Amino acid sequence: MNPDQEVLLGARDLQVRFGGVLAVNNVSFDVMRGEVFTLIGPNGAGKTTVFNLISRIYTPTAGSISYRGEPLAAVPPHRIAALGIARTFQNIELFEHATVLQNLLIGRHVHHPKRLWAELLFVPSVREAERATRRKVEEVIDFLSIAKYRDTMVAGLPYGVRKVVELARALATDPQLLLLDEPSSGLNVEETDDMAFWIQDIQSDLGITVLMVEHDMTLVSRVSDRVLAMNQGEVLALGTPEQVQSHPGVIEAYLGTADDATSLRRARA
Repeated sequence: MNPDQEVLLGARDLQVRFGGVLAVNNVSFDVMRGEVFTLIGPNGAGKTTVFNLISRIYTPTAGSISYRGEPLAAVPPHRIAALGIARTFQNIELFEHATVLQNLLIGRHVHHPKRLWAELLFVPSVREAERATRRKVEEVIDFLSIAKYRDTMVAGLPYGVRKVVELARALATDPQLLLLDEPSSGLNVEETDDMAFWIQDIQSDLGITVLMVEHDMTLVSRVSDRVLAMNQGEVLALGTPEQVQSHPGVIEAYLGTADDATSLRRARA
């Protein structure tokens, strides 16, 4: 990690309690602008809970989260996207009875001015905003090579294409920080390979910082700059993919055996 890099998102001593269950306990990390930062860990480790804290779906029992140096605690959930934080979900959340284009246009609503009379009268500023919205959406469609699905209902698309459409809708919000919740979930090997390319291009070509939760360790090793391993709500290890994959606690809690760790190193090579 370059000490001169800007901290885009910072978490300090996060703790979340659901009744008597301590789901997250004293979790701290920084996500630097421009990097791909990945959370790994077995099911129930607290990874998605951390995502829900950043999205303001949950409020921490203790600790704090800052974004661009400002605390997120006072930001309501519906304002998170307007701040420049976009998210995809493990279980795809799209409008199935709308087209791909319509789903992406919905993703741009956070940038529309909320002026009822101007909208009703369709004044020049509103017309220009509509044109800018369409230009941005078409850029995203071209970037992810989904032009042939533009006017297709989401309900008729294969699962792998839906995953890309959900990614496209997140990009349509023009984020600075993109939260990807298990982007390879349900994808075959070829689709996962494509997803790796998209993530790398999002980082390098668009300059977007990526915070990812992922189980596919080959994908994690391929795209991540740094990895945070969690287990039972606590931090096990933080470092490069190579450093984390060789950590004894990670091998025991997540990778399972030393042979699995060896396989992961070969995948990285």
